[in-house]
Amino acid sequence: MTEGPTITTIAQRAGVSIASVSRVLNGLPTREDTVRRVMRAADELGYVPNSVARSLRNRRTDQIAFAMADIGNPVYVAMVREIQPLLKEAGYRLLIHSTDGQAEDELGVLRGLRERYVDGLIISPLRGVTEEHVEAIVAARAPVVVIGSLPEDMPEGALVDNVRTDSRTGVRLALEHLHAIGRRRIGFLNGPLDTVPGAARAAAYREALEALGLPYDEDLVEVGDFYRDSGARAARALLSRVPGVDALMCANDLIALGALDVLREQGRDVPGDVAVVGMDDTDLASVTWPTLTSVSLGSAERGRAAAGLLLDRLQNGPREPRVAVVRPSLTIRGSTTLPGTSPGGAR
Repeated sequence: MTEGPTITTIAQRAGVSIASVSRVLNGLPTREDTVRRVMRAADELGYVPNSVARSLRNRRTDQIAFAMADIGNPVYVAMVREIQPLLKEAGYRLLIHSTDGQAEDELGVLRGLRERYVDGLIISPLRGVTEEHVEAIVAARAPVVVIGSLPEDMPEGALVDNVRTDSRTGVRLALEHLHAIGRRRIGFLNGPLDTVPGAARAAAYREALEALGLPYDEDLVEVGDFYRDSGARAARALLSRVPGVDALMCANDLIALGALDVLREQGRDVPGDVAVVGMDDTDLASVTWPTLTSVSLGSAERGRAAAGLLLDRLQNGPREPRVAVVRPSLTIRGSTTLPGTSPGGAR
């Protein structure tokens, strides 16, 4: 197997010393004539700089990792769209890691920071930040931004910032809207209760019902997963159990799409018979039929904020931890708007 070009072969080709080649390839001041000869020889020989060796010297990889539960989820896609261009502009590559929501996978990524395979990490733990997560963050040799909730008693010295939203307020906005359009039998299709969003949205649903003077009924709640097919199964089970439900609050847009599939199969009019609200306000909400009323939790804004916080640490050094909070809003569309009435826009 033929070895690739080295600084020795480049020096021979250019007719200069090895030290001169090293200075040119490392960007050190050198005579213009020498720079031209070295770069021409390097191009002719097909030389590619060894970025690994350079990163060892500079203690910088020019890479940032983003670890999320599901690379196919539109929420994370929206975040990546915001994160990548900001990092690219600052000279960093973005590495994507899908953890499948498994804590051990998340911990593996965090513990790997001690080896400095990246310069920083953005992570969104689906099931929350445990004591083991905290220990790994404290031991990390690179800054971390957590998208989601953090424990209140984070140790001093942890290089971690936080971006969060308020999904409880989001659920309240949705139920208030459904109540305002006359719905009283409001079913709830949720994801797993051992996840941060599942637990938060379950609590918010009960709180919102109580605030509206509506009773909590376990028969109106179905727990599945955060996917379209699971949403369809959950909707089918709930509608079979409580045929008279007149609205469905869904824990994300994918669940809502599954619910719309089932309502369409059963010949139920949306929103005439059953109104439907999703969460996350992904791109899918505006292309389904009917278009989906959904709570925006600011996926793009959270991604943008996370990238900004991480870059600030990398460029400006140590500082106190910061928290960025993105407020939810409700976008009203066809799944809760009867023909001939105004959709009402965002709230």
